[in-house]
Amino acid sequence: MPALNINFSDEELAAVRAAAAAEGKSLKQYVHDLPLRERQRALFVRYAAAFGDQHRAEFDEAFPDEVPPAAAGAGGAEAA
Repeated sequence: MPALNINFSDEELAAVRAAAAAEGKSLKQYVHDLPLRERQRALFVRYAAAFGDQHRAEFDEAFPDEVPPAAAGAGGAEAA
């Protein structure tokens, strides 16, 4: 099975150990899970942003007072 050696400073390693302990995981399991969780998070954010873009007009129509001023045509020049 492939392995990976990762160098951490003493402070970084202490922080990673604390994070692993907070999740009730071994250091090895915690570090193993991090890139997998990050991939899931990135996919979620990408799909959530796409969903928001697809339904923005619906939301703006349903909640006209929530449209940001720049998008509503009010511009941002008044803040200057």
